[in-house]
Amino acid sequence: MRLLPLLALIVLSPTLHAAQLHIGASTIDITPDQPVGLDGQRTVRISQKPKTHILATALALESRDGDKQGDQAILVSFDLVAIRQGILAKVREKVGNRLPGFDLKKLVLSATHTHTAPVTVEGKYALPATGIMQPGVYADWMAAQVADGIVQAWKQRQPGKVAWGQSQAVIAQNRRPFYADGTAVMYGKTDSPNFRGIEGYEDHNLDVLYFWDAADKLIATAINVPCPSQEVGSGTSIHADFWDPVRARLREKHGQDLHILAWTGAAGDFTSRLAYGSAADERMRKLRGGISRLDEMARRIVNAWEEALEGARNDIRTEVPLQHRVEDIDLPYRKVTILEKAAAVTEAARFKDDPAQQWNHGWNQRVVDRFEAQQAGTQKPYVMELHTLRLGDIAIATNEFELYTDYGIQMKARSPAIQTFVIQLAGPGTYLPSERAMKHGGYGAVIQSSQVGPDGGQVLVEKTVGALKALWEP
Repeated sequence: MRLLPLLALIVLSPTLHAAQLHIGASTIDITPDQPVGLDGQRTVRISQKPKTHILATALALESRDGDKQGDQAILVSFDLVAIRQGILAKVREKVGNRLPGFDLKKLVLSATHTHTAPVTVEGKYALPATGIMQPGVYADWMAAQVADGIVQAWKQRQPGKVAWGQSQAVIAQNRRPFYADGTAVMYGKTDSPNFRGIEGYEDHNLDVLYFWDAADKLIATAINVPCPSQEVGSGTSIHADFWDPVRARLREKHGQDLHILAWTGAAGDFTSRLAYGSAADERMRKLRGGISRLDEMARRIVNAWEEALEGARNDIRTEVPLQHRVEDIDLPYRKVTILEKAAAVTEAARFKDDPAQQWNHGWNQRVVDRFEAQQAGTQKPYVMELHTLRLGDIAIATNEFELYTDYGIQMKARSPAIQTFVIQLAGPGTYLPSERAMKHGGYGAVIQSSQVGPDGGQVLVEKTVGALKALWEP
């Protein structure tokens, strides 16, 4: 009789719910054919001509047990700064009823955080009224292109195979040096006698998914790099940043029709740019033929991708559990102090009448507005759409923020999965700083930079870990 509870657990084990995986993918060019304003910096920049194409890549997944439809997901990565407010709704609207049997709530969009992509919302910058493609026009056009690509990926799904792997690539560098006076400065100098160290931990893991069709042709891959693509972030032309040479290198070896999803891991305090040691880095790149930093980042990512593939090939699966949870979670807004409000009032007034300072005015005015709602008791919780997925032994969790890595590491460490992919910027993309960063201050941690603070960050961790554990419950 003692064997019965064990037998019951075996019968109820989630591993027995594996089903045939169906896969579809598409790559969509979202490069405008007109000049556009660029997002990601405080000042107005106009791209007259792209330096690279920017892309969106859609991956459609569905589990099937014979004719019985199981769970589903469509994940789309974008070469954009963020999925700004309204973009997800716009894409879902344009997909509409074109996908019978698909739940549009299970469509997930995320961004690579390239700072050389078009502005997608009106009013953020004082852009020229003529001579450029306006943000709203671009957003409508882009959403229509992506909707077509999503429909294509879903309709092309077919029985396939999946594997997952992990390697390491030194891409992410913490970008917050701190100093003897207890302050930190994003991209601050490290050759100062007051420099005391780099603020936080760095995550050098590179997580990869590989997808093949039934004939063993590699059709798609998803690469989770915990670093935004900002190597050329101050440029004045559209550019996909280091993802452009990554795609070129992978397609050169594995086929020009390989679909490559670019997923940015928890990396609100990271960059690929060096805080120190740049002279040695430049020398080594010259000795290797004078390659650029973009090519160096691509070399590291592709080498790690190939290394992970070498192991992953030994565990390719056709039948896996696929579960996808979607829920709206409430996060507390970061409290605005009286001193923070007073400083924001002063700064907003300073920039109010200067059209060139529209970004800075809005950056401060929003803090004032939050304080007033906070005092009036009308401020509702920050509502975030959380996606958690189980695919075989791996887990995927999304969030809307430039999420400091402290939170991402907590999610990975406490996840029930063998390997966990954390995808940030599946939404508007304000910073969510760590408690350590808030004490140091500076851009990325001050009140203007974030809507949700460390208390909300911990709520996000607990909600995410809870949702992931639920996917592994019998």
